[in-house]
Amino acid sequence: MTAKSFVRKVPSGMSGLWRATAPKLARLDIELTERCNCACLHCSVARPAGDAEAKAREWPTERWQTLLGEAAGLGCLVVRLTGGEPLLRSDFEAIYLHARKLGLRVMLFTNATLVTPRLARLLRDVPPLEAVEISIYGMTRESCEAVTRAPGSFAAARRGLGLLAENGVPFVVKGAVLPPTRGQADEFEAWAAGLSGNAGPPAFAVLFDLHSRRDAARSAGIAGLRSGGDEFVRFSRRHGDEAVGEWGEFCGRAGGARGDRLFICLPAAASASVDPYGRLQYCLGLRHPAAVYDLAAGSLREAVTEFLPRLRETRAADPAYLERCARCFLRGLCAQCPAKSWAEHGTLDTPVEYFCGVAHAQAIAAGLLGPGEKAWAVRDGAERAKRRRNGS
Repeated sequence: MTAKSFVRKVPSGMSGLWRATAPKLARLDIELTERCNCACLHCSVARPAGDAEAKAREWPTERWQTLLGEAAGLGCLVVRLTGGEPLLRSDFEAIYLHARKLGLRVMLFTNATLVTPRLARLLRDVPPLEAVEISIYGMTRESCEAVTRAPGSFAAARRGLGLLAENGVPFVVKGAVLPPTRGQADEFEAWAAGLSGNAGPPAFAVLFDLHSRRDAARSAGIAGLRSGGDEFVRFSRRHGDEAVGEWGEFCGRAGGARGDRLFICLPAAASASVDPYGRLQYCLGLRHPAAVYDLAAGSLREAVTEFLPRLRETRAADPAYLERCARCFLRGLCAQCPAKSWAEHGTLDTPVEYFCGVAHAQAIAAGLLGPGEKAWAVRDGAERAKRRRNGS
């Protein structure tokens, strides 16, 4: 037998193996549990760690493993495991290992308080291929636990970070600008830069979403923690005007009126999120009944190839949205989206004044608007943004 007996050469463009096909699902976010061992002031999700009702409703190990296989079959390459606190799940290791055996890169979001020597070794031996993202609140026990409202969480988080560092597991830390932590940002950045295992500069949550399950009391508490637009600009400028320049440049690239189409944030290749009970959405904050697909009554393939594309075509009907948001050229800056409208108003298309105000403060700082101007009333907004991008 010669090589010619079993080898056939074909041009790569004629082989199905080499044809470029876009994945039907680019990334899958999985909220393994709503429960958390912390009770952070600003959290829009968490239920108590011991919430028996929530735990009983959570999907079991095997169902998550099946879903991961379905996602891989749709071309998914990245899965994010989050919560609540995903490490509360006793089957976290089994779910994680199944994802990695399928070849998926894993983004793990955690508060690090439940990291054990065993888990740190697992992440070392079977790397997630993405840096672990860790929420850390405050530089002192007092400030941290004023945010988490969980005694012992400061020491536990530092212990978890140490275990990851000892095992060479890359991570990045994320902070939040809240009343107990205001004024600590520079110290936080310096501390993060010196951490062994730190894979990049820290990020800060400054603008907070209201409760995505529309708990009125919790939303009121979150609203009281928010920074206004001018305060957000001051925080962003604390090291200079680089961020302001980026706002102008970004608006030049992604500016222009959004029109009446609501889901402008979505990429061509679908991404999706699944909550602990098997309900799929575009993102974990979008809980409007019209935007949720129950996987118990269908399949991931149907959700990704039929349900989400239909949802993507949803158009705004709210007169205020059509008058303002649809005509505003600040879409590159404004966080307005259906998920924000849902949390604030229980709709998909009601303008959110808070994010509108922040975007206008950014635009004024970037020289795109004058004081008192409203972006939706400016006729040359797109041209201003392009000029700003080109430095003219």
